Amino acid sequence: MPLIPSKKGRSPRSVKLRTSQTAAGRFDALVRSQQRLVQVILVICACVGVVLAVRAERPPFPYRLGDYATHGLAAKVPFRREDEFNTERARSIRAEQVRPIFINFASRLDDLTDLLAKDLRRVLSTERLENLPEDTAAAFGLTELESTAVGQGGNVEARREFDDLKSAAGRDPEAIEDGRLERILADFEEIVDLFRRTGITTPEELASLNIQRDGLIAVYDRAGEKVAAVAQNEIVLADLLQETGKVGEALVSKQSLKLLAPFLKQWMLRLTPVTLSYDSLATQLARQEARESVDPVYDQYNPRDILVEPGTRISEQELTTLRAEYDSIVAKLSLTQSAARTLTVIVMVAVLAVLNGYYLVKNEPLLVGNPVSLAVYLAATVLAIWAARVLSFDPWRAEIIPLVAVVMLFAITYNQVLATITAFTLTSVVVLSTTADLSHFILLMSVCAAAIIPLAEVSSRSKIIKIGVTCGLVYFVVSFGLGLLERQNFQELRSDTMLLSLSLQGAFWCVVTGYLVAGSLPFIESVFGVVTDISLLEMSDVSHPLLQELVRRAPGTYNHSIAVATIGETAADAIGANGLLVRVGAYFHDVGKMLKPQYFIENMSEGTQSRHEQLAPAMSTLIIIGHVKDGVDLARDHNVPERIIDFIEQHHGTTLVEYFYREAAKHAEQSPDHRGEAEESAFRYPGPKPQSREAGVMMLSDAVESASRTLSEPTPKRLESLVHSLTMKRLLDGQFDESSLTLSEINRVQESLTKSLIGIYHGRIKYPEQKSA
Repeated sequence: MPLIPSKKGRSPRSVKLRTSQTAAGRFDALVRSQQRLVQVILVICACVGVVLAVRAERPPFPYRLGDYATHGLAAKVPFRREDEFNTERARSIRAEQVRPIFINFASRLDDLTDLLAKDLRRVLSTERLENLPEDTAAAFGLTELESTAVGQGGNVEARREFDDLKSAAGRDPEAIEDGRLERILADFEEIVDLFRRTGITTPEELASLNIQRDGLIAVYDRAGEKVAAVAQNEIVLADLLQETGKVGEALVSKQSLKLLAPFLKQWMLRLTPVTLSYDSLATQLARQEARESVDPVYDQYNPRDILVEPGTRISEQELTTLRAEYDSIVAKLSLTQSAARTLTVIVMVAVLAVLNGYYLVKNEPLLVGNPVSLAVYLAATVLAIWAARVLSFDPWRAEIIPLVAVVMLFAITYNQVLATITAFTLTSVVVLSTTADLSHFILLMSVCAAAIIPLAEVSSRSKIIKIGVTCGLVYFVVSFGLGLLERQNFQELRSDTMLLSLSLQGAFWCVVTGYLVAGSLPFIESVFGVVTDISLLEMSDVSHPLLQELVRRAPGTYNHSIAVATIGETAADAIGANGLLVRVGAYFHDVGKMLKPQYFIENMSEGTQSRHEQLAPAMSTLIIIGHVKDGVDLARDHNVPERIIDFIEQHHGTTLVEYFYREAAKHAEQSPDHRGEAEESAFRYPGPKPQSREAGVMMLSDAVESASRTLSEPTPKRLESLVHSLTMKRLLDGQFDESSLTLSEINRVQESLTKSLIGIYHGRIKYPEQKSA
């Protein structure tokens, strides 16, 4: 018979069991409470993040470039907008009024009088012109008279001038002893003082700086104090020495210098140093300060002023005006109004959080029960809202990217229902915080649904890219359809391209999203036969068999190709073209030269005789032109993509092989009766001309890199002139007619190539030679 405890007492064992169960229950309750606390904290942090992401304290800016204003838009509050055009115009005028700044190094004139004293003493101490030192004779212009003389009596005029100079200076050495020379030098020092304060420059220096002849310049001393604003005729020595110039008048006004004046003018023109130096930095800073001193010009708007006409799309200027009105409204918000808006948003976000939380607790216990998974889910949600709001503004209009990316990620990771509920939440928050437009909500939700529905299973990553394309089609159809329904007159759509442009732009972002989620798989390359950047990066490896063969057979050509790739990629990037494509194309563009490397100058050793000296110009031309066809054949044998082969075919276009054409023309002129006249067409490459911007950049890069090696002194000025000359020659020859390169793009390419070549050929210090042991 079992022992039944009495009411008065319990078994010690049962008491311990109940105690342990109670402790375990309390521990589980504690864990659950801590878990709920973590969940609550995560949800609160997510809600705070959403409130901050949508800028809850201020109203959203609902207008975008190209939006259709059915009823027009009028000003709600008085505001003003900066007139950027007139503001910039006023600032430019003020900047142009700032005179160029020159620093006067007057100390350079300190030795001028002593130098004149030395030359005059030499003149007075010399009996015959032939014994006068050459530098002194040249200083007074006597050497030029000798060089222009003809026959035995050629020195007569020079001697006569020498005698006149001696007579004007005092005739004999006694002038030194009796103080006449000292008077001359003292009066000359007074002449120097006339231009010591304002300085001296040359007309060539002023012309190189594009300073107008009638313009003034500002002269500063070395301490940075402004000396004067002077005209050019007050600082150019040739003008000062004119009869009407202040130096010329002073020379003839002084008794001791009157007879010497013609000789002193010659001497001063040759030996007076330039003391004025243009200070580019100080001039730019002064002009910048002048620009900043101009107050902006504003346009004033009053309530009910029409900002956008009814039935039109918002232009860029109108968008700027609407942004100015919005900024004015935000600036006038009081602290109470901002707090009320923030509280309203918090309540709305809390409602959405409760609805989503209820679903998650009931249907996704694993997600809710794991704090890490819940944190990732909430962080992705907040990040998507923030990114969508930032990307919703012009010019991107790409809020679809983070929305579709996140819902596709959730559909793959969790399930379609969770992804759909999340898509509804994200779309609602993003629309209310951006445009607050119902049609925009319908558009975004439709695209999200198109992304979620096919993701029941993911058999391959290429499927995600196909879904991105499908989303693009849905975006285009829904966007265009909503635009049609928004119009009352469908005839207006014939002249309205903005709706089509915006629809295509949104569709494009959808496709981009598919690639981002899928990891940008290059499967389209095998389907459409295009070269992706992944393949280009693989081909840019110099271990490619064709490039290794080029190194072995034609190392000079290989080095040339590397240099062309370097400068060409930079130039392509400068115009927004595919720099990587240009770089890879440059690596392969001259591979045909490896079959006959010694016929190309970059592969010839110094001192070796050119093989073309034994050939007729026409035969040499065939060999030179043949490297294009040889390169195409080699590239196809090595399975190089056609897009790279295009660079091999097009990098010379239909340009003329000028050197051999001129040689052929010279031979034709020297032949009897000028028979066998050279035909230009026989000396041109077969083409085709560059068919793309990248091929056009490649042509210029190849030409300027080759030509730059012929310069004995590749100074920046010569390199700039060379690049400009080659660019204009090909432009005028029509080589870029089929490449879609614009003149502005060609100009940017030219500037980039010049800068790259200057960097390559920049000067270096000369290292001292090592002493022999």
